[in-house]
Amino acid sequence: MFQTVNRKIGFVLILFSIFFLVLCYQLPTFPFVIPVDADLVPKLLGFLLMFLSIVLFFSKDGDTEEQRKKRKIEKKELYVLLGVLFQLLVYILFFEFLGFLMMTTAFIISCSIFLGYKKWTTVIVTAVVFSVSIYLLFNYVLAVNLPSGILPF
Repeated sequence: MFQTVNRKIGFVLILFSIFFLVLCYQLPTFPFVIPVDADLVPKLLGFLLMFLSIVLFFSKDGDTEEQRKKRKIEKKELYVLLGVLFQLLVYILFFEFLGFLMMTTAFIISCSIFLGYKKWTTVIVTAVVFSVSIYLLFNYVLAVNLPSGILPF
């Protein structure tokens, strides 16, 4: 049943999509929302994931020696992945306390420098402009409040 990698990954993704859909159907419904409720997009994404997982499970793909070599992750690349994962976990941990602006700017800067970008000014300007523009877009245009953290606005 699980001869190829596609079948293994497809099966895991099918299980994950079922778990995701179970959680989506537990989202509360709101009485004053007429055509579209808050659970519509997660449910659509869950069914899309399930469909694509089934397609992946039944796709015909032989496992060649070249594909096996591509799947090998070198230790150096593994350390990079673990470093980015650690930074992401720190971002999530301090997101509410320090706020969107500070944490997103710090995350973009630290991750960019960690991944080897040398132009500090470009990285800093990009991180600040991106974070501020997304914050303004969500808070003042879309009226979705992002955590302000320790900042007074």
